[in-house]
Amino acid sequence: MSKRNIIPIFIPHYGCPNDCVFCNQRKITGMSTDISNSDVENTILEYLSYFKRKDNVEIAFYGGSFTAIPIEKQSEFLEIAYKYKKRGLVKYIRLSTRPDAIDEEVLKNLKKYGVDIIELGVQSLDPKVLKLSNRGHDAECVYISSKLIKEYKFLLGLQQMVGLPGDNLEKSIFTAKEFVKLDPYCVRVYPTLVIKETALYKNLEEGKYKALDLKSSIKYVADILDIYYKNNINVIRVGLQPTDNINYDGDVVAGAFHPAYRQLVESFYFKCALLNYFKESENIDDEVLICASGRNISNISGQKSKNKNEMIKELGISKIKLQEKNLGYFKVEVHGKFLEFIDVRDYYR
Repeated sequence: MSKRNIIPIFIPHYGCPNDCVFCNQRKITGMSTDISNSDVENTILEYLSYFKRKDNVEIAFYGGSFTAIPIEKQSEFLEIAYKYKKRGLVKYIRLSTRPDAIDEEVLKNLKKYGVDIIELGVQSLDPKVLKLSNRGHDAECVYISSKLIKEYKFLLGLQQMVGLPGDNLEKSIFTAKEFVKLDPYCVRVYPTLVIKETALYKNLEEGKYKALDLKSSIKYVADILDIYYKNNINVIRVGLQPTDNINYDGDVVAGAFHPAYRQLVESFYFKCALLNYFKESENIDDEVLICASGRNISNISGQKSKNKNEMIKELGISKIKLQEKNLGYFKVEVHGKFLEFIDVRDYYR
């Protein structure tokens, strides 16, 4: 999937029927609840004015629960977006919503206004986790709404949160495997963050909830990503994007937050896979050259060469050299005692 120019339109908590324990959309988005038609129009025009590339633009309605808004208001917002799509200035329209806010009437209306991608904020498919998180719906409606979305020829996105109340790695792995069965176009994975002015914040203060910390979450999330990677599911985001509010100097009080969270997780993933490869093969010399794509050179090296130095020490060799080469995302070329091409997904476990 090529990189898109995103026009983000935040509709925080507008239409959402209940308060999940982790949610404070105003804090997460930095936006107030109200949004007008002129806000939508002005946002689109602002972003279009400075995009250099115009052939891959996407309008994305984030936050809240878009299809829980009165259908007349949905139509007003979508009509504005669709106007720019019909002019050829926008290629895709995406929205995020709740699994229990999907039905045939809603989908027919979204189809009318050229919506391409519908992302469901599922978070978990474990009944206890859903209840403790006050999601307000059961797991069954996720399967029903996902099936409907695909029947109406929309692209399906699924969002997963790990570390919710009552969650553990086994339950998160179950959710990921069920997501794979639903065959989504894309997924997002978020470690749970504790935000001020939420029920989860109160639970944390009262000792009723313990958040995943950054270090322990990295392998946890890497194990989840491994399921998606091995099944060729496109993971479009890992971790919340930092904002003025979403950082440890702002409204995040606990949880696995880092401005480069995905890099930390993928760096761990590549390190584990390469160590397993070298330990299982005979392709190791005192000096090893590893070739990979540019982004993965950083993943293999790790921040401040931490990964590389740890691998040198654990393997008992003198040097690992890294070289950028135009290879596939999971492909690595290893020059040890002999030349070998490997797929790191085959060695992560």
